[in-house]
Amino acid sequence: MDVPIEAPSAEVVPVGRRGSGIAAYLVGKSLPYASPWISAALLPPVAGLATNAMWGDAPLSAGLASAGLAIGGAAMAAVTWKTTPGSSKFARFRRVQATTSVAAGMGWLTAATAAGPFGRPMMDLWLMGGGLFALSWNLRQIMARGASGEAVQETGGGLGALAEAIGWEKVRVKDAKGSGKGTVAAQVEVEAGGTIEAVQSTTARVAAALRVPPSGVIVTPDPEDAARGTVSLRVADLLKDGVDFVVPTALGLLPTEPIPVGLYADGEVWVLNPFSAPILQHVLVMGVTGAGKSEFLRSLVAHLAARSKMTIFLVDLAKGRQTVGHIADGIDWLIQDAKEAKRLLRSLPAAIKARGDVLADEGLDQWTPESSLNAMLVWIEEAADVADFNEIEEIARKARSVGIWLGISLQRATWNNLSTDVRANLQGAVCFGVNEASDAGFALPDSVTGAGAVPAWGSDRPGYAFATGMGIPEARWTTEVRSGLTDRDELAALVAASAPYRDPLDETTAAALGQAYAQRAHRGTNRATPGLPAAPPRALAAPAPRSAPALETEDMTAMEEHAAMEIQDAYDEVMGQIPADPEPEADYAGLRLEDEVPEADPDPEASLAFEAPSRPGAEQARHILYTELDGWARSGRLEFEPADLIPATIAAGRKRPWMQGELKRLVEAGALRHDSHGAYTIVQSPLVPA
Repeated sequence: MDVPIEAPSAEVVPVGRRGSGIAAYLVGKSLPYASPWISAALLPPVAGLATNAMWGDAPLSAGLASAGLAIGGAAMAAVTWKTTPGSSKFARFRRVQATTSVAAGMGWLTAATAAGPFGRPMMDLWLMGGGLFALSWNLRQIMARGASGEAVQETGGGLGALAEAIGWEKVRVKDAKGSGKGTVAAQVEVEAGGTIEAVQSTTARVAAALRVPPSGVIVTPDPEDAARGTVSLRVADLLKDGVDFVVPTALGLLPTEPIPVGLYADGEVWVLNPFSAPILQHVLVMGVTGAGKSEFLRSLVAHLAARSKMTIFLVDLAKGRQTVGHIADGIDWLIQDAKEAKRLLRSLPAAIKARGDVLADEGLDQWTPESSLNAMLVWIEEAADVADFNEIEEIARKARSVGIWLGISLQRATWNNLSTDVRANLQGAVCFGVNEASDAGFALPDSVTGAGAVPAWGSDRPGYAFATGMGIPEARWTTEVRSGLTDRDELAALVAASAPYRDPLDETTAAALGQAYAQRAHRGTNRATPGLPAAPPRALAAPAPRSAPALETEDMTAMEEHAAMEIQDAYDEVMGQIPADPEPEADYAGLRLEDEVPEADPDPEASLAFEAPSRPGAEQARHILYTELDGWARSGRLEFEPADLIPATIAAGRKRPWMQGELKRLVEAGALRHDSHGAYTIVQSPLVPA
């Protein structure tokens, strides 16, 4: 839901009060500049008159008092010099000014004690010296302020004092400005011998000094000047009370419209725009259990399920229904079975190729809303448990240009469960809380983690993350985000209301996915089939079986007894035709199954000739094999191994090399898909025309 912003109430101010307010404003602005003049006008004559009255009457007391004041003035000047910072040009000027002011004031007071404050030349020195003193301090005040009135710090006071405290000896901090939204930004510049990388390595000390989270201090280098950068301090957390889910501005938007999924730390809306980016960037989502990955996924799916020309496939073998069960109608294919997940991944390459051919015919280098194809989101939870690296890498490498957005969610994207080749193709990232700072490097670019944007808070701050790619401006990569908190009933109502706007999967992709898609266990709703339950698997080239009438239990028992009697009668009839045991004296009475049968004496009057069956031709043999595969496809059996086809191969009068050649032909034709373990998946029945 959009966060309401209350406008400040207007107040009618009387004219008299308005004038007095302006006067008060001017007085407040001028008072800092008037203070040196007031001090110069009042303090010297008052102090000089007091000391002269106490010790100026007698020469001895006047001399001793003057000597004491001279020694005290020298000591005060030394203390002022030592205690005033002076590590920058501006600080050194301030040190000289402060020390000179103390020394001059104490010198005048020493002389005024003996000579009196209102005689000549003491009054002249007071008027000229006091004026110069006040004017010099006014100039310092003006120099310490920028043209906009914001304080300019150069390693002195404010951020400058902090810089000195943490050892930024060769760093100048200036132009510190607050955003009014809990963040302060300042420019940093290193002197000769320093680097911005060295400044980045001290962000933890800055965060500790400011008492903010480690990720609250970000130092970003200037891409055009290696000696400059920007330090951003998050001094207030505007997201700690949670972020409301941002509802879509309208139903039926295209996939290329921005997707609001949360807020940035400065209150700006966090949006993704993957399908409008110059390159569609697949996304890796990472974070420990309880870090907020599921909330982010629900927000993303709910928004995309409310759009036209959009199809969502989601694989979650662990807790699919628990995570997205209330919005499952917006998901065209929700997979919770490992075999079905493998069918999807093995079918996708054929779909990618088919979509590429269509886009080429349409004259498009990559998917746009002008295409006849839907944009697609294929989301895989814990991808390492679903498929091997080669399958995922092939899909990630080829799917980008055909409008298939791949999302992979893991707790830790380490070298063991995600290869470097796959990670190189996941150019977008959303990294939620991790337990170890080094884990963030598996998802976020080095430039982001090097700047201090490391979500090493585990599950203590659910929903907080750093996000890169997917149309996000690079300047925003180091700003904390928090995903919106979702309500199950609200999302369910949104997905249900969006059914008339959801387009079914385009025919090209559906046909290329073949049996795996046609026989999917879950079917979402859309404008073509709103509210329909999951349909049974589609039968290919086979009539639907007739349903038998319902029978009572007594009828079933009678039928079983009758069938048993018929089987017994048939058995007795067959066995009755078998001759009795041979005579014990016969030559063949002692033969065993493994013994050779002796040749019988030729009988010229009784000879039988048997003709061996003819070997099936090539087309007939192929039809026998294809019929076996077609029967498996129609019955829902889509995975098999070559050994399962041995009976059909024997029936075709062929051997294993022939069978392997036929399987290779079917793989090349796209009807089958072969995995690295030697198993096959039926993508399309070989008896169905391509």
